[in-house]
Amino acid sequence: MPTLLVVDDEPNVLYSLEKGLRSDKLEVICAATGKQAIEIVQRQPPDAVILDVRLPDMSGLDAFDQIRQLDARLPVILITAYAATETAIEAMKRGAFEYLLKPVDFHKLRDVVGRATELSRARRVPIAFDGAQPVAGEVDCMVGRSGVMQEVYKAIGRVAPQDVNVLILGENGTGKELVARAIYNHSRRRTGPFLAINCAAIPEALLESELFGHERGAFTGAERRRIGKFEQAHQGTLFLDEIGDMPLASQAKMLRLLQEQQFERLGGNEVVQTDVRIVAATNKDLDALVAAGKFRQDLFYRLKVYTIRVPPLRERLDDLPLLVEHFVKLFNGKLGKQIADVSAETLDLLARQRWPGNVRELQSTIKYAFVQARGELLTPDCLPEQGGAEPSATSETPDLRRFVRELLAAGDPELYRRVTLLVDRLVIDEALRHARGSQVRASELLGISRTTLRAKLRALGMMGEKFSLSESVQSVQNLHSD
Repeated sequence: MPTLLVVDDEPNVLYSLEKGLRSDKLEVICAATGKQAIEIVQRQPPDAVILDVRLPDMSGLDAFDQIRQLDARLPVILITAYAATETAIEAMKRGAFEYLLKPVDFHKLRDVVGRATELSRARRVPIAFDGAQPVAGEVDCMVGRSGVMQEVYKAIGRVAPQDVNVLILGENGTGKELVARAIYNHSRRRTGPFLAINCAAIPEALLESELFGHERGAFTGAERRRIGKFEQAHQGTLFLDEIGDMPLASQAKMLRLLQEQQFERLGGNEVVQTDVRIVAATNKDLDALVAAGKFRQDLFYRLKVYTIRVPPLRERLDDLPLLVEHFVKLFNGKLGKQIADVSAETLDLLARQRWPGNVRELQSTIKYAFVQARGELLTPDCLPEQGGAEPSATSETPDLRRFVRELLAAGDPELYRRVTLLVDRLVIDEALRHARGSQVRASELLGISRTTLRAKLRALGMMGEKFSLSESVQSVQNLHSD
């Protein structure tokens, strides 16, 4: 279970943060001084820290520096009651994960803490390549002994020590993020930051700010300076997932950064120098995007210094029994079950599927089977309907039902929000089709303003695109995971 250290000298703030953040998935420990916090980090390093910038025994910045000396990869979230403080900004420059203003918005704080603990795990947990590697809480496995996976392992070994940009190509669910983390773990930058950002999950209007930061007043709502991911990842690695969805305007600024290792924050004139290794990934055909004028050719060449292709599951079905065995061991530990084996009929059924969602879909299918299982053997009746089968283009309701079932089986805490996003996407798509692409007419049909419709289109990543329900399911899944 991840551990969060909260450091604040106000007892009421400590109490509210502990009560508001503690859960069965997060342990919270508290400290009232910088000295106590440093001792805790020395004795029992947490997965993330919330640190007040004003402490009774030392400044927050001094405490931050000492914590970073103990563990340079530990995500630190600063909180302050002083909106204009330069301390928090300076700490962000030095690598703090985020800073928030008091009174804290708990919804936003939970999101930030969740991202920080995930990042901490991604930085700390090594990637094992051997499919026979025992499953342990502190090891993530890249499972597979097929020839195509051996080529992936060798490519990682070749490029990881070299300080060059890497482009990872592969379909959704193939494990591109695991490849990126393996490159980071075996690189010379492994003691520096590792930050990940999904270019498809962030609205176009916010992506540049997220990457490059902004100055106060740069746009409506920019009430304070923000340090972007490129600045935070100084001397580390930045993983840009779904790079093919990056807007052209952001691509131009990205090109300058790759050429000169410098950029300017939005609304600012100061040139920021940075030293960042880029690992990018996409499921798109970048050659086709370049030909269509949707992706800059010069940026493409800068990114593809070294390319690794991660094969889809259908091209390495020899690894399927090994993957199933791995997930059985994993879920026996996580779900407290004792599944001893998988029947030959079940393996045969799984091997005959197309697996459009690849390894991620297989993982969800095995998890569903665990929930359904009543004995120590996984049998075909434990699998979800059409378990692993390619979604039917003519049967959209079962596809939606299956999506809900998979989320229920996985115990997803955001089930309602994900399904709501999916329904929004489907309804808006159908309204636009009926209106022949007219947003004015579609907003009238939906009973919402055109401004609201456009905001939803941006948030859902639907500007200028059309989606079937099966594509919408995959898109909503991608919006919340790699």
